[in-house]
Amino acid sequence: MTNTVGLLHPGSMGSAFGAQLRACGHIVLWCPDGRSDTTRRRAERAGLEAEPLPELVSRSDVLLSLCPPAAAEETAAQVAELGMAGAGTIYVEANAVSPSRVQRIADRLAPMPIIDAAVVGSPPVGGKSLTLYLSGPGEKADRIAELFDGTDVRTHVLGDSIGKASALKLAYTSYQKVSRVLAAVAYGAADTYGVADELLVIAAKRTRSYLVETDYIPKTAARAWRWGPELEDAAALLADAGLPDSLMHAAAVTLARWDGNRDERLDIAEALEALRAEGDLDNPS
Repeated sequence: MTNTVGLLHPGSMGSAFGAQLRACGHIVLWCPDGRSDTTRRRAERAGLEAEPLPELVSRSDVLLSLCPPAAAEETAAQVAELGMAGAGTIYVEANAVSPSRVQRIADRLAPMPIIDAAVVGSPPVGGKSLTLYLSGPGEKADRIAELFDGTDVRTHVLGDSIGKASALKLAYTSYQKVSRVLAAVAYGAADTYGVADELLVIAAKRTRSYLVETDYIPKTAARAWRWGPELEDAAALLADAGLPDSLMHAAAVTLARWDGNRDERLDIAEALEALRAEGDLDNPS
């Protein structure tokens, strides 16, 4: 079945999605108003059909929002203000935004149904594939999943609740992207002191992500009283090297939430509960 998809707005990820949908015979629209020449060329290469925003909204069976996260609510507001979507149109919010922002977007667009979506992976070009996680009303989510049958976009439905896909995306992003930042400042500090090569030798011995080692969370809690001061010294190292030290200070403040669990034998649930505990530790006087 051929669908018409309105793409809001085709950056490198969005245009790759559009090309995948076009290859399966779907019609993919985009709005060129106010877009750069680079975006125009990208849309043309992907075979997307240009339409003004009102016509794009009125023609589309699915509206797929893939834009900078900061623009997600404004993009949805533009669609809502037009009020021109068809009775069966589904809005797919596929940006890296918080569950609360997705809910605000859903409230703004109501009664148009919305699917919360999260993209994990690189743009599906050159044989690469990624996963599009979906959450929202089951029948609508299944319809979006079927839209990508035969493409390099794998889909995985998480359930009926809006917010699950966005929570998964940001939970993963909070580790992945901050890890990249930490890698940059750590390498920068080692490079300043002429030990970058030795740092890489140490790092190469580990091939497994810390994120999958959930059994280490209680051990981290038990050792937090020792790790916090160590990270404050790491912050001093970074500052002396002319590098940002705020991440180290923030990690030390986070560890301080476990100060009361020194050398305790906690399970994962207990360690996380202690981490969630309210108090003044985040704003020490």
